[in-house]
Amino acid sequence: MEPIYDRIGLVAAWRRGNDIYNRDGSHAAVLDGSNVYGHRGQQLGVFGNGLFRDGRGGVVSFMSRAIGGPALPELSIAPVPPVPSIPPVPAVPSVPLVPAVLSSGWGVHWQEFISA
Repeated sequence: MEPIYDRIGLVAAWRRGNDIYNRDGSHAAVLDGSNVYGHRGQQLGVFGNGLFRDGRGGVVSFMSRAIGGPALPELSIAPVPPVPSIPPVPAVPSVPLVPAVLSSGWGVHWQEFISA
């Protein structure tokens, strides 16, 4: 599992393949191409160049090799990854939103993004 960092460099979540997990190992979302979907099939945002972005194009979180976006913070040492839960049966994804203009700034906080 690879850590997903928040705007201050702390681990906000984990990624394994196309699945995104909360810090406690519970399943949070899924990647389908560049789109990020929640359990109800709602589009939460997009992922590209190692950056997770909200519907307005703001950066929400990032992977360690991300490029572009705002100045990224120094990364904290990642804790031991949790044991991931079994992902639920995927919902039918909604039609992707029209892509937002990509911002060089921060968007909503991770918890707001992932619980939309």
